[in-house]
Amino acid sequence: MSIQDQPLVVDENLSLKPFPQVPPNAASHTALIIGGGVTGLVTAWVLLDRGYHVTIVSKEWASFTDQQRLTSQIAGALWEYPPAVCGQHTDILSLQKSKRWCMVAYDIWEAIASVPSLSALAGVQMRSSNFFFPCPIEELPAQHRKMQEIESSGVRGFNRSRNSIHKHGIDPRYGAVDAYEHLAPIIDTDRAMEWLMLLVQSKGARFHTDTIAGDLFTQEQDLLHRFSADVLINCTGLSALALAGDKTCYPLRGALIRVLNDGTDFPKVESSLAITADAAQDNEIVFIVPRNDNILLIGGIAQPGRSELDLTLDSPEIKRMRTRAEAFLPGLKHARLDPEYPIAQGLRPAREKNIRVERELRTRGVTMHGREVEEPSRIIHNYGHGGSGWSLSFGCSADVAALVEDVLHNLPASTMRRRQEELVEMEESAEASRAASVVRDAPIRARL
Repeated sequence: MSIQDQPLVVDENLSLKPFPQVPPNAASHTALIIGGGVTGLVTAWVLLDRGYHVTIVSKEWASFTDQQRLTSQIAGALWEYPPAVCGQHTDILSLQKSKRWCMVAYDIWEAIASVPSLSALAGVQMRSSNFFFPCPIEELPAQHRKMQEIESSGVRGFNRSRNSIHKHGIDPRYGAVDAYEHLAPIIDTDRAMEWLMLLVQSKGARFHTDTIAGDLFTQEQDLLHRFSADVLINCTGLSALALAGDKTCYPLRGALIRVLNDGTDFPKVESSLAITADAAQDNEIVFIVPRNDNILLIGGIAQPGRSELDLTLDSPEIKRMRTRAEAFLPGLKHARLDPEYPIAQGLRPAREKNIRVERELRTRGVTMHGREVEEPSRIIHNYGHGGSGWSLSFGCSADVAALVEDVLHNLPASTMRRRQEELVEMEESAEASRAASVVRDAPIRARL
């Protein structure tokens, strides 16, 4: 069954309840997931609701102290239609697939936000998301195409209006002359990570704290045996550099300033406000997002290849980031820093060809019935999301679930590009069969 035959739909094959949609039994297969960030947790959720046993192994879990948080917690976590504001999505195939993945996630985050009690627990809200441009959008071909795609994609509340500039208090001297908005999920990552961890545990996931080092392919059999698993899923983000032997992975350093957003020092910001990298002055981003009821995030930066977490409020790029935001939204000049957590910084897990949702392509020789054959790996990769892990989470995980079925049926592995071609071929064949059926039935209907 193809991926398109297995849509991820709340209350059909994904349950918001604290028990699995399909309870596992003694004969159910076991999935071993490496990585405890949002990608690993959502992948676990999808598989648990399909009746799998799931074990998650991670070297660390979400924390809620003044120590360094997981990348998933530091993320801005504003749902975005790709390419995202940071402008790092360049691979055509990955971008094409991401447009489908993001809409799967949009519908599920929206479903969570639509239940008031669940919205509060999970920290998910639907809010107005606004994008501003220094010229009419038609003069920016890539942004114009993106806007048209968003308008027809199914996102709610789309509206193009220059009135947004005045409505949100944007300083006209900053140069914004065009804008559009739509409703988007905005996620309080601390609250959401805590909720996701509790949810998948309540559905039956087992958590194991351990550091897995080295190429997963070389230790695949040992890991599957150690955790009594049938398939291994790599959701390790930047660690895929070593665990997948993928030298195209690289850190994309980012940072956010956190200020109090209680309406005391400036009018409370209720909507996200952004200027994308390719439309911004000097290619520098403006990214302003309400985190929760009382915190506002100010960003952002995207620094490829920088892996040092040594930024401070006095770092030149952080000073420029705040100056840009204050010039754009003057009320922020009076903003007070969050005294407990004034700056968040982390390393987005980027990759030259962007997201990889694909089976391990290496094979190993085994002896079967007296002859040497190449056996496919039982590893599936789900990494390289950059700054879009929350936006793509459920879409990627639904594809992983389909790949798990391929592994369990001992099908040969395909590259992402070849698998996409196979799916298109299957759809074209099915469409041709439907058309042929209509032609065959036409004389019968005519006689009737």
